[in-house]
Amino acid sequence: MKEALCYEKLAEGKVRCNLCRHHCLIAIRQRGICGVRENRDGVLQTLVYGKLVAESVDPVEKKPLFHFQPGSRTYSVATVGCNFRCRHCQNYSISQVPQGTEHIPGVDRTPEEVVSRAIAAGCRSISYTYTEPTIFFEFALDTARLARQAGLANIFVSNGYITQDALEIIAPFLDAANIDLKAFSDRFYKEIAGARLAGVLETIRDYHRHGIWIELTTLLIPGLNDSVEELAGLTRFIADELGVHVPWHISRFFPTFQLTDRAATPVETLHSAAEIGKTAGLRYVYQGNVVEPGKEDTLCPRCQATLVRRSGFQVTELRVKDGECPACGAAISGQWA
Repeated sequence: MKEALCYEKLAEGKVRCNLCRHHCLIAIRQRGICGVRENRDGVLQTLVYGKLVAESVDPVEKKPLFHFQPGSRTYSVATVGCNFRCRHCQNYSISQVPQGTEHIPGVDRTPEEVVSRAIAAGCRSISYTYTEPTIFFEFALDTARLARQAGLANIFVSNGYITQDALEIIAPFLDAANIDLKAFSDRFYKEIAGARLAGVLETIRDYHRHGIWIELTTLLIPGLNDSVEELAGLTRFIADELGVHVPWHISRFFPTFQLTDRAATPVETLHSAAEIGKTAGLRYVYQGNVVEPGKEDTLCPRCQATLVRRSGFQVTELRVKDGECPACGAAISGQWA
């Protein structure tokens, strides 16, 4: 255990966790919604510091990040726990920790070991991913500091619910993030994810204000978040508040976990969503979880030349030079070096 950051001590031994926007009020011997931050005699402790349940070398495209160090490898790490309760979670076996679980699984790692392993594997970045990195904030922060010193980039793959104060602490060490914008209705967030839309939107704005490179992902679930009206509102938010240069990844849903009463997303729904995004002015819209040649390629927004060809998570051609299209000279948003 390690004393947590971002909390305040209250009367009767209670504490208020201010790491994410749930702001859990936690009594002695109780845990927050994430299941991995516990009040021990009036001191909030993180139970997952250095307890990694996942370590892997991934292509950065798997995060997905398409405009950040394309073709490079990233060292991915995760602990158990999450502050959301998504009924369709793909990683529920490690993200959902039953309240009261005594044994916290994981292999002990130090931040120094993670950084050295990333370097040895030829990675250019470390990704805090698979579960929600906010809930292993202290370990991510210590690792990110060392990674920056070693010349590695840091990536959050997040549900976007960290508080402004916590983001202020780690933002100087974060280079990029893929944030799930799961829907554009508060009802979806309350009933399907156990959170609130307004908090996610404000967090995305915070990342943007800090100058962290962001890409957004929306998993389209039939009948829950795929209406024309909702997607039009979502894409207008991206275009108007973040910028038309922000990449939007739309992914196909497959039944899993507690959401098996829905069919897989029709491919036509992805096509329609992509057109809605383009109508809103978004320059880079990608379709994932489906094999369709060209749908994950990067095109020049000015001349439509193909600049990055992708096959699955592999980059097969990269033509962006010095952040520009070699055909017409248009600036291509991202970090390409």
